[in-house]
Amino acid sequence: MTEQSRWPTERAGRTTVLAQFGQARTDLMHWALTTGDVLADAVVAEMHQIGMKQARPMLSRGIREGLASLTDPPPALEALLRQVESVPGYADDSLFDRGPLAFHTSPLPVHIITLNAGALIRVYESPSISKVLTTTGRLVDSAQRRIQETGAWLAQVMLPGSLRVGHPGYVATLEVRMLHAHMRRLALDRGYDSSADGCPINQVDLGRTWMDFTLTAYTAEALLGFGLSNRELADLYRYWWYVAHLLGIDARLVEGIAGNEAAARLDAVFQTVTGPVTEDSAVLADATLASAASRLHEALKAPRVLARPALNAIARRIHGDSMCQDLRIPPAPIADAWLSPVLSGFALARDRRRRDPRRWQAAIDQNLTVARGLLARPDRPTAYQRGSTGSDD
Repeated sequence: MTEQSRWPTERAGRTTVLAQFGQARTDLMHWALTTGDVLADAVVAEMHQIGMKQARPMLSRGIREGLASLTDPPPALEALLRQVESVPGYADDSLFDRGPLAFHTSPLPVHIITLNAGALIRVYESPSISKVLTTTGRLVDSAQRRIQETGAWLAQVMLPGSLRVGHPGYVATLEVRMLHAHMRRLALDRGYDSSADGCPINQVDLGRTWMDFTLTAYTAEALLGFGLSNRELADLYRYWWYVAHLLGIDARLVEGIAGNEAAARLDAVFQTVTGPVTEDSAVLADATLASAASRLHEALKAPRVLARPALNAIARRIHGDSMCQDLRIPPAPIADAWLSPVLSGFALARDRRRRDPRRWQAAIDQNLTVARGLLARPDRPTAYQRGSTGSDD
């Protein structure tokens, strides 16, 4: 048995997973824990072999203009581009244009809260993800910038039409995928222990993160009074199957999920093999909530001194008191006391809008306008734009 194929020692034991979830799920988790992204990792190895100066422009052009734009591309890059340009049967014009619309039934501040107090905190609960960031020197340095760039990527991905080949969300998602591959190689070069935690940024980590952008976020939005219908959830989950396709997440891990209950059943398997939180996870949780407080101050002019306790209270509702204690997110009893009537008011107002088709559509249009306006602002290149070609190693 090779070192890479062994069950990682810092994850829940194989017998524990087998007893809870059966042979098929256990075998899938074993593969997922020890596998990164075969196609993207091969491209990174190829780039180092042929030289970054020659490889970077080819990769960039292939991502933006497609495989057909390249003359005699190297084999690993050709294989990657063929995979991402092979659109699965479930992805049609309706998916690209209408699939993400339910996301825009909620305004920007709701997404800031659910991304930061919900999704990203849970992403960073993963000890293997925090160890990758520590090993590569990216744990705290520019943490707020990284968090904001994740929000920008999400906003780009969720614009209607953005995931078509060569469009901005498609390009950004492939850049994120390639950044993961470069980070995987960098972590291994700097001593990341795969025998303990599995392959860096492995398929469990990727699948669990997918769950945080879907299940965790949608559950958090419902807690805030911005719940989605079963039809809206089904549309969004199907849209995220395609995001997973572009990110290099194996279809066996996510395709077919069409609602929160099915997602939660699989997420329980991911959570079992993730491992306990670490000190690094607590550091990242603090940075994430600080970033969210700053964003809410900008978006709503909410005083930071009030925003942070409210976010602490919301995070404890989303993740539970036990996990938040491990992450050192303190209780906020005063903020929690006034949250309930405020959130009930949000839910009531949303229900009234939903019953009026014109108001409902007007809200979607307004939220789309805000999202497009934010993405149109000039900004310096993101970490995934720089790092996707290996220029940020």
